[in-house]
Amino acid sequence: MGIRMATTADTAELLAIYGQYIDTPITFEYELPTQAEFSARIAGILEEYPYLVWEEDGHILGYGYAHRHMERAAYQWNAELSLYLDRDARGKGLGRWLYGALLELLKMQGILTAHALVTSPNPASQALHQAVGFCQTAVHRMAGYKNGAWWDVLWYERELAPRGKDPAAPVALSTLPQEQIQAVLEAFSRPEAVS
Repeated sequence: MGIRMATTADTAELLAIYGQYIDTPITFEYELPTQAEFSARIAGILEEYPYLVWEEDGHILGYGYAHRHMERAAYQWNAELSLYLDRDARGKGLGRWLYGALLELLKMQGILTAHALVTSPNPASQALHQAVGFCQTAVHRMAGYKNGAWWDVLWYERELAPRGKDPAAPVALSTLPQEQIQAVLEAFSRPEAVS
């Protein structure tokens, strides 16, 4: 049991978890992507950023990933995180462990700030972000329309490293030593790692 890197072979299981949220304001997508679309998303993210799954007894219970926050060059030191847990796996600490591993890997890549957007209200997600050190910095009022209602979006951020003059550009996850990546995944697969 624990955290491992996702692969495109996980697409069906990850899409099944994501599908649990498609009719909610947790995601602002209206329609569930096809397996081909979702697989391409996974592959695209893995080119640069971590895409992690929590697996127990051969079944994926949740996943989290980072992606580019904004496109312009000056934003490259930021990443945005997303997390989805199977409904039956919520409340077990998996989100904290996945986020812990994501944040550590992003630090290793040279990312300086992690961002997260949370549809409001979502008390569980808001509590998770606060528990792992994020601060709410903004409210995007009535930012999305879904299920017959307008929804606010809360903007969270967490500084991962101090700013300096002439920062080195972040590196792709694939350029990091595999043993260092594996050490992070193993550390955050143990509950005591984030206690």
